[in-house]
Amino acid sequence: MYEKYVQLRETQKLTDYKVAQDTGIPKSTFSEWKNGKYKPKADKLMKLAEYFGVSIEFFLKD
Repeated sequence: MYEKYVQLRETQKLTDYKVAQDTGIPKSTFSEWKNGKYKPKADKLMKLAEYFGVSIEFFLKD
């Protein structure tokens, strides 16, 4: 999932900081996902899907 997030973020030339500001998801959460410490919860996936204009399935598919 994190790789798909990075792909979308980089395509739109955004930083974790900017996405965090716009979505209200703490920047540290992205680091935790990257490091495999936590998996994203449904509410955060929904926020990201809405933010990037994709379906939540985009993040859930392998």
